[in-house]
Amino acid sequence: MKIYNWGIIGPGRIARKFAEDLQRLPNARLHAVASTSIDRARAFAAEFGANYSYGRYDDIVHCPGLDVVYIATPHVLHCENTLLCLEHGIPVLCEKPFAMNTAEARLMVNAARKNRTFLMEALWTRFIPAVAHAFDLVENGEIGELHTVKSDFGYSMPFDPASRVFNKALGGGSLLDIGIYPALLSLFLFGKPAAEDIQAAATFTPTDVDESCVFTFQYPGNRLAINHSTIAANTPVEAWLHGREGSIYLHPRWHHTQKLTLSRYEFRQETKRDIEMPYEGRGYSFEAEHVMQCLDNELLESDKVPLYFTLDLVETLDAVREKVGLVY
Repeated sequence: MKIYNWGIIGPGRIARKFAEDLQRLPNARLHAVASTSIDRARAFAAEFGANYSYGRYDDIVHCPGLDVVYIATPHVLHCENTLLCLEHGIPVLCEKPFAMNTAEARLMVNAARKNRTFLMEALWTRFIPAVAHAFDLVENGEIGELHTVKSDFGYSMPFDPASRVFNKALGGGSLLDIGIYPALLSLFLFGKPAAEDIQAAATFTPTDVDESCVFTFQYPGNRLAINHSTIAANTPVEAWLHGREGSIYLHPRWHHTQKLTLSRYEFRQETKRDIEMPYEGRGYSFEAEHVMQCLDNELLESDKVPLYFTLDLVETLDAVREKVGLVY
């Protein structure tokens, strides 16, 4: 069994969760950490047993024995960091949002293909067992023809202009940070909506990033996706998949849920069945495991989160931003 040496660029909050889950995988270990602060990189490396630490992002590409890099820097740096790794032939798992816009995303995808190097957006939700099972239930016709997807993601964040969440220069706001989750659910189940079938509205903070965003996607066949993100309130963070013959409820927090409720419509009554799918850890180990399986099979992209899907997602988010007038 090959042991994969992982590197992390940007040892922040999400990177910490990812590093914790890497420890659960027998074929993975944290090997290198790169930060803008050598002290921070060394502390993170020491905590998780990494052999190498760097005080500049660029230096990690020269690390001996490095197999794959997880990029967890602020949104605006994803393109630059990813291109650096790909140009040195280092496979990349890039945290969402993949890029700030479609132009950046295409640069990244083209670089991966030019250098024949693996690249995947870190859409960890796709690999959460209960979410993946919900997709299987829909595909197998358990709730009949799917007609409505409804999901939300919101948390209350006190206004702080110094925070990354409210910083426009760092890609702040609710849409790119958490609105991406309802968007990706809609695209996984219905596909990319036409630009003219996207409707959206948003409210803004004093720093000119979206505080709340509501967006709907309409599809042929009377199908509809209803999405909401906000950093102004603690919303349920739940999802509903409604079909002609039943529905699936993804319990809070739906994007890494451990429980589904499957409902079937019968004549004048409804039957319900809870499906528990618990797991240990934070939920990031599943995407890391998938990346290593792809590398074992010498794949250049994932079959679960293919690069065309990432491009579709970025283009859709761009269209939503255009509708509400959110420009970075």
